[in-house]
Amino acid sequence: MAKKGNRVQVILECTEHKTSGVPGTSRYITTKNRKNVTERLELKKYNPILKKHTMHREIK
Repeated sequence: MAKKGNRVQVILECTEHKTSGVPGTSRYITTKNRKNVTERLELKKYNPILKKHTMHREIK
C-alpha cells in the first residue's frame, strides 16, 4: 500500500485586502509539511490588485 504523505495543499489569502475596501481577493496555493509546520503558514507575497507585497495567511 502507498504511504500517506505529510505534504498538504494550503490556500494563502491576503490579510490587508479585506480592510482596504477594494473588490476582489489575492490568493495563492502552496504546499506545506504538516509534520514540521503545525501552525498556520504566513508568507509575504505580491498582491497584484494592491500592487505591493503584503502578508498572506493560510485559510481553512
